[in-house]
Amino acid sequence: MTVQIGEQAPDFELKDQTGKPVALSDYHGKKAVVLVFYPASFTGVCESEMCSIRDETQVFRNDEVETLAVSVDSPPAHKRWAQEQGFEFPLLSDFWPHGEVARRYGVFDEQLGIAARGTFVIDKAGTVVYTDRNPLPEARDPETWKTALKEIGAA
Repeated sequence: MTVQIGEQAPDFELKDQTGKPVALSDYHGKKAVVLVFYPASFTGVCESEMCSIRDETQVFRNDEVETLAVSVDSPPAHKRWAQEQGFEFPLLSDFWPHGEVARRYGVFDEQLGIAARGTFVIDKAGTVVYTDRNPLPEARDPETWKTALKEIGAA
């Protein structure tokens, strides 16, 4: 079951592309979080979506907001992709146990073994204020995330 608007976002800790552990609770009381699950690094639609975040860092990564991108890829794969694309926001590895965090958020595709395109905007109190899920291969619209951030005063 997918995490719903109004629910407390399940906490987790995953390693980023540098091997540093990052927990959702690290941002509690400090920043809103745009939590973006994506299927796989080095793929066209995912790259386009992550480049949108990179290119609008003033919106998606600032004093009020952090964006956390999660896939089942390994930290070394994330590191290489981040270096190639200039991604400075955390790319988190849900590699092992495979897809555990995506499952907790209800966006793991059991048949394909990857995270579906799920997005959750979480306020500073840890409450989910926006969610969407797009089927493969449909891309998401980051404009809707901006709207959700504006509604909570984080944009």
